[in-house]
Amino acid sequence: MAVHPTSILDPKAEISPDAEIGPYCVIGPRVAIGARTRLMANVYLEGKLIIGEDNLFYPYSSIGVAPQDLKYKGEASETCIGNRNRIREFVTINRGTEGGGMITSIGDDNLIMAYVHIAHDVTITNRVILANNVTFAGHVYVGECANIGGHAGIHQFCRIGRHAMVGSYSVINQDVLPFSKVAPTRAVAVYGANRIGMERRGLTSEQIEPLQNALRILTRSSLNTSQALSRITEEVPQTAEVQELIAFINESKHGFVK
Repeated sequence: MAVHPTSILDPKAEISPDAEIGPYCVIGPRVAIGARTRLMANVYLEGKLIIGEDNLFYPYSSIGVAPQDLKYKGEASETCIGNRNRIREFVTINRGTEGGGMITSIGDDNLIMAYVHIAHDVTITNRVILANNVTFAGHVYVGECANIGGHAGIHQFCRIGRHAMVGSYSVINQDVLPFSKVAPTRAVAVYGANRIGMERRGLTSEQIEPLQNALRILTRSSLNTSQALSRITEEVPQTAEVQELIAFINESKHGFVK
């Protein structure tokens, strides 16, 4: 194992022999680090924290520390990070709480840019891009391939749907529909399907066109949500993606950005 002599490793930490620990890192007990994961310098890790393989942590990131939640009473919650994530400078990720399932979870192949804050009990799935200074309150869920622009703030318990794009400086206090684009005007509003993002991820026109039609009915007609859903069911091909969109709306507890 390549460990710089200035780093401090608790003897109870479980670190792969293939991992690399750079200068001035601090690794506490109940931390597990997988193969080929690299800590560049000045990284602080606290457990219970499980980190997978091939991750790269840039300087001054702080991972697995206690949440900024006054209800947290020291319960043995955890943070879990998958594989091939890039976690940039000054990122903070807090562990879970009893009120949120006891775990903060980061999946695979995510890019988390500088100064992002991921609060307790947040779930980031896979292939998500979080630009600089994105801030999550607790209990947020982010679906696969979502892209959140810089300085966006996400309210607690909100969900960001799969393949959604959230514009920079957005304030999100309702769910963001999968496959949609939202951007700040005087209020955050949907302004279409995230077509370019979906094309980049390999979705076909046969998958994208019904989504565009469904979103147009939801956001540009004078129908209320129930009427719009009925019309979508009647007029739009019920692809798997359209069904996912409808299910997302039906499961929403806080409303959704429209």
